[in-house]
Amino acid sequence: MTSQAAEGPESVTASRRSKITPEREREFYDAVLEQIRECGYDAVTMEGIAATTRCSKSTLYRQWKTKPQFVAAALRASRKVRFAGIDSGSLAEDLRLAARAAGDWTGKDTRLLQALGHAVTQDRELQRALREALVDPEITALRNILRRGVDRGEIAADHPALEFVPTQIFGVLRVRPVLEGKYADPDYLVRFVEAAVLPALGLT
Repeated sequence: MTSQAAEGPESVTASRRSKITPEREREFYDAVLEQIRECGYDAVTMEGIAATTRCSKSTLYRQWKTKPQFVAAALRASRKVRFAGIDSGSLAEDLRLAARAAGDWTGKDTRLLQALGHAVTQDRELQRALREALVDPEITALRNILRRGVDRGEIAADHPALEFVPTQIFGVLRVRPVLEGKYADPDYLVRFVEAAVLPALGLT
């Protein structure tokens, strides 16, 4: 039995993947996500990414097999929780801070969500990766902010507006570019929270 056979297919795959350094992998991920933002998902090709990053097509195909797998991996690698660490001791202030944080990154993320809009309806793995990278972590962090407000006694656990706060904040991020042709920047989002979200919660 050869050493390759003894190792098994998973070991061989891991060996192949290890030839790409983490820094180089990050370069590939950044390139594919930026091209999707600029050109749209359908216009991006593995060949184009290979040319941009000066690598061979075979390197990308050996690593990720298909474009949806490549983009899904890039999305998961880009996961960041922007609301993490927000805890001022005041629910109203935490929501203002969350609004400002969301406004700081909305341009890139909203463009990416828009560019992937149709593709994620066609590929479930891509859809899962998008939720894991850009949606679920932020919603979980936002709900934790709300839960701490409940724990501190600032708002009742059964307040009817609580469940709609993530929809309000993430909804305006997606909708403003459609309605007004502008991204929801930090100042806009803070004003939105103060005018719509806090009053709905009975906070000031």
